[in-house]
Amino acid sequence: MHETDVVVIGAGAAGVAAARRLLAAQIPTLVLEARSRAGGRAWTMPGEFPLDLGCGWLHSADENEWAPIARTLGLTVDRTPPPWGTPRRRTLGFPDRELADFRAASESFFARVDTVLEGPADRPAADFLEPGSPWNPLLNAIGNYISGGELADVSARDLASYRDTGVNWRVAQGYGALVEAYAGPLDLRLDCPVTLIDHSGPRLRIVTPQGEIAARAAIVAVPASVIAREALRFHPALPDKLEAAAGLPLGLADKLFLRVDDPDDLPPETRLFGALDEPHTGSYHLRPFGRPVIECYFGGDLAWALEREGAGAFAAYAIDQLAFHLGDDMRSRLRPIAATAWGNDPFALGSYSYARPGQFPMRAALAAAIDEQLFFAGEACSDNDYSTAHGAYRTGIRAADAVTRLLQAESQGQRRMS
Repeated sequence: MHETDVVVIGAGAAGVAAARRLLAAQIPTLVLEARSRAGGRAWTMPGEFPLDLGCGWLHSADENEWAPIARTLGLTVDRTPPPWGTPRRRTLGFPDRELADFRAASESFFARVDTVLEGPADRPAADFLEPGSPWNPLLNAIGNYISGGELADVSARDLASYRDTGVNWRVAQGYGALVEAYAGPLDLRLDCPVTLIDHSGPRLRIVTPQGEIAARAAIVAVPASVIAREALRFHPALPDKLEAAAGLPLGLADKLFLRVDDPDDLPPETRLFGALDEPHTGSYHLRPFGRPVIECYFGGDLAWALEREGAGAFAAYAIDQLAFHLGDDMRSRLRPIAATAWGNDPFALGSYSYARPGQFPMRAALAAAIDEQLFFAGEACSDNDYSTAHGAYRTGIRAADAVTRLLQAESQGQRRMS
């Protein structure tokens, strides 16, 4: 049985941050990752140009810890604002007057959602839609992109608690490449899913296909869905953790990248909605970084439905919507490069967490440590930065600091006794 002080389970943004913090404190730490790569839901596919199949934007970039880390690692932080964040919201197929009306409706909706923080009760976010507004379908679609779930299923208190500075940048080499590079110095064991954590004794027994590991403490940095579905089990069982994870399901957001032949007639860094009057529609980012690519984004029930249809469904759907707006000749100019299916990924089972109505307190419950042995991290453990890689980073640091304090206190106690 391999022995170490700390095991970090999961080499996504939270696990990598935690392990790097422990490495800096010179605490022997082993990182176990189920995948054949580090990064988790941050995943950059290499090729002619890097494509972020997972998280792609440094949200709240002016305070996002990954931005200075990227510069330290020699990566390029691109400050070009997103098309959905510019004052005119560079959007094709959306007449200026209607775009202004939608923007006003969106701002009013989120302002109404924020009022839920003024009282103790929680409600579904859909309750704050203006009855009869023609923009409600598109606002639901936007909710799909934000939460990966339907507004009727999302806690308004959770949505209102999200912190956003409004500054969004990108890493030219890819967000996933950044997280993977940051994992470089770690003692990392890949293709090593943890199936059981036995915390019945003074030391943890951690079971993997590559053998068992004994450790003083563990930081569990896996998606909430993995805990909720008991793909990772605990002995003795932790029913409170299962309840917390079940209250924080992973919504679904999937991406498709299409290569565009002869792209010069398409404006770079521009957005296009597949439909303005549908609650489920694709959102399309034309020529990000000026590349000959369209990044297609699908959320909520639409993404789940396309995953169920299988390979090729995302491309068929996207090409139909793009051809409707850009002309039927686009069909011969578009070729699929890559698509995701995070809902079918056994180590993710979704994209990022949202709280069900009334379940916002489950974020703190999921993050709570167990018996000074088990510590928890990941975007779902963040009250205000959930669904982001920097939120995951912060929870990883928090867990690592708690472990460090614990081990240092034990070491000091042992020295006094000797």
